[in-house]
Amino acid sequence: MFRPCIDLHEGRVKQIVGGSLSDSGSGLRTNFVSEKSAAWFAELYRRDGLRGGHVIQLGLGNEAAARGALAAHPGGLHLGGGVNLENAGAWLDAGASHVIVTSWVFQDGRLNWDRLKSLVATIGKDRLVLDLSCRVRNGKYFVVTDRWQKFTELVVCAETLERMAGWCSEFLVHAVDVEGLCHGVDLKLVKLLGEASPIPATYAGGARSLEDLELVTREGRGRVDLTIGSALDIFGGSGVRYEDCVAFNRRAGASSV
Repeated sequence: MFRPCIDLHEGRVKQIVGGSLSDSGSGLRTNFVSEKSAAWFAELYRRDGLRGGHVIQLGLGNEAAARGALAAHPGGLHLGGGVNLENAGAWLDAGASHVIVTSWVFQDGRLNWDRLKSLVATIGKDRLVLDLSCRVRNGKYFVVTDRWQKFTELVVCAETLERMAGWCSEFLVHAVDVEGLCHGVDLKLVKLLGEASPIPATYAGGARSLEDLELVTREGRGRVDLTIGSALDIFGGSGVRYEDCVAFNRRAGASSV
């Protein structure tokens, strides 16, 4: 299935090459900057019955835009970026169906189980999505945090997926090395998620055509959803029409009834 996204940077909806994000902002590569608001995109997704998309705050200065999106599609979007124990409940109250967490549950490159357990105790695992976005190092997928710049010690593999599934309702996994490049999805990672994840997973990174949506659905064994960003026409792309993604979901929904 297709899952929509709203990526926010400096308060605006943008499509960014994932590997170019940094704390300093230097070297940032941007594919698209929208003149439309985050709320406009959220309303579009609400109108077309798309749920479970993610609103991601890439750095500071995005809170107002994020709140606008959640208000336009209450209960229909996940919220990520800067989420922690102190603000997770407030984001859910603001209209997010789930919060997405990565960096806060890691310290010094290691998963902090006490933090994760305290978050689950506060909001419940059914409203938590763990972001396991990763980059390749020495042939393995390592989770990366802090705008995808810091490698952790956690490897995305069958054992990790099985263990982490008990602490959340879904996984969100960006293939950071191909994010925003429109060169095709990381099929190896998609297959890993489809074969090993006990819970739903959304993959993002590199999608360039409607065929990629069909590919991820098939190779992910119907258990992996796909986010399409820079290739999508509503984000200035030419590879995929948004209307075709909506139609794909409707066909898939009808066939599953």
